[in-house]
Amino acid sequence: MKRKKLLVVGNGMAGIKCVEEILKLGPELFDITVFGAEAYPNYNRILLSKVLQGEHALQDLILNDWSWYERHGIRLLAGQPVHHIDPQARCVETVNGVRETYDALILATGSSPFIPPIPGTDKEGVISFRTIDDCAKMSEMSKRYAKAAVIGGGLLGLEAARGLLHLGMETQVVHNAPYIMNRQLDQTAAHMLQKELESQGMQFHLSKNTTRIVGRTRVQGLRFMDGTRLDADVVVLAVGIRPNAELARRSGIRTQRAILVDDFMRTSDPHIYAVGECAEHRGVSYGLVAPLYEQAKVLARVICGRESEPYRGSIPYSQLKVSGVDVFSAGIISGAGVETAIQHYDAVCGTYKKVTMHKGKVTGAILFGDTTEGAALLGFVKRGAAVSKLLPREDASSPAATAAEALPDHETVCACNGVSKAAIIRAIADHGLQSAEEVKEHTKASGSCGACRSMVAGIVKTMQSGKRREKLQTAAVTPAEVPVCDCTELGHASLKQAMVHAVNKGYRSIPEIMAHLGWKKAGGCAACFPVIRFYLEIAGVADDEERASASKSSLNGVFAGQPLDRGVRLYVEDGETSGPAAASIRRIGEWLRIGWQDVTLPYPVSAGVSHGAGSSISILVQGIGISACPAGWEVYLGGHAEHPVREGQLIGVAEREEDAVRLVFACLQWYRQNGFYDEPLWMWVERTGVMAIRENVLDVELQQELAEKLERRSVKTRAG
Repeated sequence: MKRKKLLVVGNGMAGIKCVEEILKLGPELFDITVFGAEAYPNYNRILLSKVLQGEHALQDLILNDWSWYERHGIRLLAGQPVHHIDPQARCVETVNGVRETYDALILATGSSPFIPPIPGTDKEGVISFRTIDDCAKMSEMSKRYAKAAVIGGGLLGLEAARGLLHLGMETQVVHNAPYIMNRQLDQTAAHMLQKELESQGMQFHLSKNTTRIVGRTRVQGLRFMDGTRLDADVVVLAVGIRPNAELARRSGIRTQRAILVDDFMRTSDPHIYAVGECAEHRGVSYGLVAPLYEQAKVLARVICGRESEPYRGSIPYSQLKVSGVDVFSAGIISGAGVETAIQHYDAVCGTYKKVTMHKGKVTGAILFGDTTEGAALLGFVKRGAAVSKLLPREDASSPAATAAEALPDHETVCACNGVSKAAIIRAIADHGLQSAEEVKEHTKASGSCGACRSMVAGIVKTMQSGKRREKLQTAAVTPAEVPVCDCTELGHASLKQAMVHAVNKGYRSIPEIMAHLGWKKAGGCAACFPVIRFYLEIAGVADDEERASASKSSLNGVFAGQPLDRGVRLYVEDGETSGPAAASIRRIGEWLRIGWQDVTLPYPVSAGVSHGAGSSISILVQGIGISACPAGWEVYLGGHAEHPVREGQLIGVAEREEDAVRLVFACLQWYRQNGFYDEPLWMWVERTGVMAIRENVLDVELQQELAEKLERRSVKTRAG
């Protein structure tokens, strides 16, 4: 199949994240060309302040080096900004005259520093803080000049100021508001932050409006509205960013403040998409990495022709990246109807915590001095959780351990890279990781902005303590860690993997596999025998081979040849309704009974089919729930009626009866292939994460493949 031509205008974090996701989904679909305005490969702009502060070298910022582009067959035109798009001819042209046509075009042009409309911004010695080259210029200036002024007391301004301090310059911060970081903090947290930064050598001029940058050709200082003056040799502008939308605007693509996109990152032109800081979604342009990565994942699925959940927007959060200072802010912290739910101030320890609410729901949070709870609080804000969920537990210990224990395993810890707590736990268990740095290397958690670093460290600590093994919130770790029985040291995860390798090497019988894997007791025991039988089936060994191997076991007559009794208990609406809906419910029920007959699962599953509201069957507390709705049929997964009660999560909506059945079959087969033996469906859903399940079972081709595999298994079992 001939590859389509995909052009990406922008070599930043959003554009290349989108390319990475496309390579995962369809590496053979596109010939990809990337245009970059800077003469570098893709790098982590978030950590520029760490370079100034001496914590990272420039090389540490590179996310994808030159060889990455070559390895994936991507043509990178670095240092060649695009200046013209012709949507009718579907081609772009760079400032150097290079012309390229496209089948699809992604605009990831990012943003530029906002230059305030004050006289003198064009003088020598005035610089913004946005790129690697800006870092190099600031470092060079620090060798020749002594006094620096930073205009802007927000996140970027404070990070730039801390870098200038590290470079040995006398650094003044000028801010037009009464306190610093006024968009993210309240006065208490801001004053604590200011006091800490002043102790490091930073000086502040608050409620100051700059009217002029003075000096003839080179900066000599700043003039303020109140008539006072501040001497400076270098002025850094850090008052915000402006989306780079002019290229799109000149080309006739709809823009406002930025490039207008819908929930699938499509612009007004059907062949052109936009992602990142240059995109405006529902009136918002995001300047944080987590929303940009979320957008990139959606766009990658769309451009590869895969079904995708729409992008519905993101909850903003931020963490100051300044040496020796921990500050976290998320959500809405002030405004009409916003109240303080929790407020803790500890002057001795230098910590502060504030949680805001609206109508009893968590809306925002501020942490200073200890940001361990940042990821957990961000989850509460995103869900709009009840404030009662924040009440302290009786067994609370250290903040790091408490926050790590309190965070549900399915919650996201690293919003930038989409890494859940369960994924971190699995990585720690499977690879014996001992530190947050090792977790970052294996999972990328904390590898972008670093905001979740303390939470990652807390999870590592709880995993090392043994308390984690005693009080698991879900079965995310136990099956992988704990030996299946006394016959082996292997846990479920390692046993599944080892059995696949054994089958690939030609071992086909249970006794052979037990011997190959070093089983301590020949023939196994009542605990491990059914586990191996199940994993052997998942590994692809035919039924007749499995039965033959079972007959040779010392457990013949106990387990050999007996069914594992791990199927589906199906509840169908009892016929109180009549008409087409009742007939549809009965048809779906019959299809499911036939398709699920004698199919073995990791754990017995309950399923229900109903007509919707008012049904006698509680769909949301079934392992699998199918409910009629105006759009067709809703499919839910992971409900649980007994303690602990769990509400089923919506997996997808199917228009036709057969589509709903196929989706359910795909879910069950995915559970069969990826669940651990004795792991209930609701536990597997929490461990895996609903989004991860959706990404797989809503993929049209994979869904069909999974459903057919389950049906073939059922037919083969009945025939046998």
